[in-house]
Amino acid sequence: MFVQMRKFTVTEGNATKIVDRFSNKGIIEEQDGFIDSTIMVKKVRRGDEEVVVLVRWESEAHWKAWEKSDAHIAGHKAKIGQPKPEYIIESEGGVYEVKTVKTPADTSKA
Repeated sequence: MFVQMRKFTVTEGNATKIVDRFSNKGIIEEQDGFIDSTIMVKKVRRGDEEVVVLVRWESEAHWKAWEKSDAHIAGHKAKIGQPKPEYIIESEGGVYEVKTVKTPADTSKA
């Protein structure tokens, strides 16, 4: 399994804009090897907010195919020249190879 991570730091009250952007149905769900995506918002009382988006792929090869796909490239080309939304303070990303996954123990077997 392979995971792509993006972390956004946004001004107070704007986490929902990132959540909405990545929650809407898109073409990624149709990509071969796409498993799922998880969107998390860090619990804070006030101040800047943090949103983490995790996208799980069956393999690094599936992720690379998505990155090189015409649909993905077209989506980024459409945004060329547009300024970054003012509420985004910082964004960073990374890709990770999953080495192990723990699941609940099956206690029904005696």
